[in-house]
Amino acid sequence: MRFANQVAIVTGAGRGIGHAIALRLASEGARVAVVSRTELNAVRTTDEINATHAGLAVAYAVDVADTKSVKALAERVLADFSRVDILVNNAGLTRDGLSMRMSEADWDVVVDTNLKGAFNFIQAVERPMLKQRSGRIINIASVAGIMGNAGQANYAASKAGLIGLTKVIARELASRGITCNAVAPGFIATDMTSGLPEELKTGVVTQIPLGKFGEPEDIASAVAFLASAEAKYITGQVLTVDGGMVM
Repeated sequence: MRFANQVAIVTGAGRGIGHAIALRLASEGARVAVVSRTELNAVRTTDEINATHAGLAVAYAVDVADTKSVKALAERVLADFSRVDILVNNAGLTRDGLSMRMSEADWDVVVDTNLKGAFNFIQAVERPMLKQRSGRIINIASVAGIMGNAGQANYAASKAGLIGLTKVIARELASRGITCNAVAPGFIATDMTSGLPEELKTGVVTQIPLGKFGEPEDIASAVAFLASAEAKYITGQVLTVDGGMVM
């Protein structure tokens, strides 16, 4: 129960990696603000947590790119839970396409959600964490933000930006005992990757030394470590969880 009496906000928690992170933190005692763009997904994850850990989770729906709505939601979370100890910025989406054909709308929605959305939540919880003189911020980046990936100019740029943001926040908040790190998943078996053509999946697996896709729980384990007291002397780092794809 490493997170007993702690409060975690997990964005994009309605499915996939975010769902696994929310369940993992709750399983170790955290009270979880389950955040999703859609109320249905947020409620589904919340109900799953509360079925085995009654009262630990509350559902919230918000577009993370909407700055005013994020600030209002953060105020609601503070009113409901009184504090925030852990923030996991996981909300993200893709709109893939070659750069020469990428529309402005596809660029904007990906960067606004993946990068601006994380900044919005960080800014919304910084003051409460500063007052507490403690906190853990974990941003879910991607190996695409480290090595690039053809057809993902918007996504790779947003994740590379998220890594830069992680390092800035780590430097700004370190003196108050707040850490900020990033986890960079490789290919993880989620809804986002399930739709990939089989020949593409086969080709990707050949590039992974461990020879398989990861599971959402692999990312959840990395997040749980970085959120824990065991990681109190780690900040500004990027932990790749990718089966050895980037090394």
